[in-house]
Amino acid sequence: MQKPINSLLLSIVMFCAFTACAQQGNLNMSQYRLGVGDKISISVFGQQDLSLETRLPDIGKINYPFLGELELVGLTLSEVEKLIYQGLKGDYLINPSVAVTIIEYRPFFIDGEVKQPGGYPYQPGLSVNKAAALAGGYTERASRSDIQIVRHQNGQQITLEVSVSELIQPGDVITVQQRFF
Repeated sequence: MQKPINSLLLSIVMFCAFTACAQQGNLNMSQYRLGVGDKISISVFGQQDLSLETRLPDIGKINYPFLGELELVGLTLSEVEKLIYQGLKGDYLINPSVAVTIIEYRPFFIDGEVKQPGGYPYQPGLSVNKAAALAGGYTERASRSDIQIVRHQNGQQITLEVSVSELIQPGDVITVQQRFF
């Protein structure tokens, strides 16, 4: 009889661990703000004609059925869901169920002392070191202590001095400086 209890306990512990990881991921996603180049999916349950996949264009606006142009750049996924929900509720649907997800993040860019500078697809959890690895690694002259990230935050462009363990964000421009011997 001890074995089923141990299996049940193990299952509960594993479920709690999985749920905690999923919630942590959701916390990060709830703070993520959409930007030009992000590819998103908008789904309205039971309404195929209101569901679409789109990449956010340079102007930051999409044309959405029945609602016209919607400015999405700078909004979180939950803010986009609320915007569409409020627009569709009443005139079009009684209680629309709207879900917005990111299909593909906008790329990040890395230049300077890496072997293959350029733009690369963003993946959650990327550090400067991992980004450099995607770019073929550091050159012999690369400084691992003189790295800058140019990032757009709250409509402003900021420059950060960072370490190789710093996590990057979609749209970041990473510059690895040359070291002096």
